[in-house]
Amino acid sequence: MTTVEREAGPATRPRRVLILAQLDGFANTVKPRAIEEFLRDRGHDVRLVDTNCLARASGEPGSVGRMLPGSLRPVKLALYANDVASKVLTRRWRFGRRHFSYYVLRTDHRLRRRILADELALDDFDLVICETPFDSGVLTTGTSARTLYDCPNPWADEVFYEHRLTDRQHARFRHWETDFLDGMENLSFSWESYGRYAREHYGISGSNFVQLNWGCTPAKERARFAEPPRVAYLGSLSSRFIDLPLLARLSRRYPGIHVYGGPPPDPALGLDYRGYASPEVLREYQFGLITCTTDLLRREGFSAKHLHYLAQGLPVLVPGWRRHLDLLRGSVPYTEDSFASVIDGLSAPDRWRRASDEAYEQAVQLDWNRTLEPLQRLLDAVP
Repeated sequence: MTTVEREAGPATRPRRVLILAQLDGFANTVKPRAIEEFLRDRGHDVRLVDTNCLARASGEPGSVGRMLPGSLRPVKLALYANDVASKVLTRRWRFGRRHFSYYVLRTDHRLRRRILADELALDDFDLVICETPFDSGVLTTGTSARTLYDCPNPWADEVFYEHRLTDRQHARFRHWETDFLDGMENLSFSWESYGRYAREHYGISGSNFVQLNWGCTPAKERARFAEPPRVAYLGSLSSRFIDLPLLARLSRRYPGIHVYGGPPPDPALGLDYRGYASPEVLREYQFGLITCTTDLLRREGFSAKHLHYLAQGLPVLVPGWRRHLDLLRGSVPYTEDSFASVIDGLSAPDRWRRASDEAYEQAVQLDWNRTLEPLQRLLDAVP
């Protein structure tokens, strides 16, 4: 029986909640901030801790302090050294990326567990929520607080499909992660299809699920139809699973694709890159675009930008190999060959508006106030 299922009355006092996250300005920032706002609006005392530069002197982008160790404590120096090793051995060296990432990641996880347990008074909180796999070890330190691991997606498989593990390392990593996920007091994923994936391919029981789907805040001013239709891509450009070569090929098939996000892509890709922008820029477009690789995890997976698009009333162009689109109405499947014709088929005002209405109605159903409601029930169950 999960915490939510325990019999309990309504909360009689504000709860103290700790959220651990690595705020990167993209998807890894959105959900922690939404959880923070949701809980504060309900009177809870919330502390959000950004662990992005846990071993560094500063977390400010571009600052000298971001390059320097933040403490002479042996455990923090060890984490700093591990960060340096990761950058030197696994970022650009293909052999090192494939063979050494496993050791860097597992070391990072152990060191972060120790540092966070020492620095944070976990027992002072009623609930500790972790939004990143890197810090999730702190949930196993025996705190008296209730705990929730809101896992972005199955970690071992994500790292493997990013070409950062050998087959043998992947099997070891997945075995470890399976036991870890099953041992969580409360477990969620960024999207429910990842929970299904973990059940089917990892063999976890799912008995500890408290599912918090990704949500959005539907825009008050929706996107409008325009000719010719313009397509926006908004989000991180740093991971292999995004499939930037596919984005480049689609841009050659349909020149009206504008790309926002970071880091700046290789100019050789020929993308119409417009820099970083907030989601409000999407109201100037008629379609949102998702690209992703064809590996099993991404076929079964989810893209956070999907909800940004729906919130503006944009029909979302999604690769035809992505499954479970029945959970996200307003999605329009495409293949590389059909891409331009799919857009052309929705270029009449009445067809586009029907697709836009469906997208926006889905956004309303996925408002953060709905998707995060299980959190309130979780807190109601705290004695």
